[in-house]
Amino acid sequence: MIRSQARSWKKRVARPRPARPPVRQHVGMDQPASAPVMTDVARLAGVSHQTVSRVVNESPHVSEATRAKVLAAMGELGYRRNAVARALATRRSGTLGVITFDTVLHGPVSTLYSVEQAASAVGLGVSIAVVDRIDSPAVVRALDRLQDQAVEGVVAIAPHQAALEALTAELRPVPTVFVGGVLPAGDDVALPPAVAIDQHGGAEAATRYLLELGHRTVHHLAGPQDWMDASSRSAGWRATLAAAGAWVPEPVTGDWSARSGYAAMRRLLAADRSLTAVFAANDQMALGALRALDEAGLRVPDDVSVVGFDDVPEAEFFRPPLTTVRQRFGEAGRRAVHLLLDLIRPEDGRAGRVVPPALVPTELLVRRSCGPAR
Repeated sequence: MIRSQARSWKKRVARPRPARPPVRQHVGMDQPASAPVMTDVARLAGVSHQTVSRVVNESPHVSEATRAKVLAAMGELGYRRNAVARALATRRSGTLGVITFDTVLHGPVSTLYSVEQAASAVGLGVSIAVVDRIDSPAVVRALDRLQDQAVEGVVAIAPHQAALEALTAELRPVPTVFVGGVLPAGDDVALPPAVAIDQHGGAEAATRYLLELGHRTVHHLAGPQDWMDASSRSAGWRATLAAAGAWVPEPVTGDWSARSGYAAMRRLLAADRSLTAVFAANDQMALGALRALDEAGLRVPDDVSVVGFDDVPEAEFFRPPLTTVRQRFGEAGRRAVHLLLDLIRPEDGRAGRVVPPALVPTELLVRRSCGPAR
């Protein structure tokens, strides 16, 4: 029995060791028991500890082949970067702040999502502060929360004129890029770096398309004019009609909701039953307009053509599928993040240079809600 146990023990001792050393086990306050560390990554990738550190800290002094090898090793081991240690070493938190206002509308929410995705694509995190009121004290509180987290810069989503003015006043000491709004130039106004989607151009394209179908004019269901997107769309609609020598009817304003679009369309029909084309400031208002037209016994597009704005995911499933203007939120978010990186990390050369407010083009999507004038 003793000899048998001894032979068994010798067999266990004689087992060959694995070709690759196992991941070291560390126990501490900040490191889980089985978490791999930087030396494990270096061993697996066949590089030095310093090379792994350069990759983690995004140093440009590493070849792409070596960087790929290190990243592959990190992925295989499940290595997680220690954000605190990285911030201490580089004096960079690796986090951008985003200030936005309390809204569930498609545009601001899509912009927020696009900024987060663009930051993630370049290895940065995002901390979000939602401002519940459009005033300077609320902005200051939001900024304080972000600065407590040592954000490197701020992307500000400012859909209203008042919001943009409050943010411009309070964010001057912080590297900031605005998305969705640009203050008019003035002697006492320093324009902040900004990225905006071409609302004016999108409205021009929608209105021009309806005129080209033979409609003598285009009525407008406008959004709330304290929103810069709404005022830009109204301006684009008006300018296109004026340039074509068409009559410019009085717009009817709503609040972005389908209910307000329904009510606005009913008011338009009460004033002019002979109308043949409508440009709605967003797809939700267009949805309300479609119901009002149906209840009035008017067919779309046989009697009235309708164009929306935004291209919400449901737009192609409206009845009929809605012709609308698509906004490229992903491109706006990418430009905003790279513009901010140009401000806070000019040595990285990611964005090239700080540029004046950049307009992201829109796209007119033609579906079945438009047709020739009756």
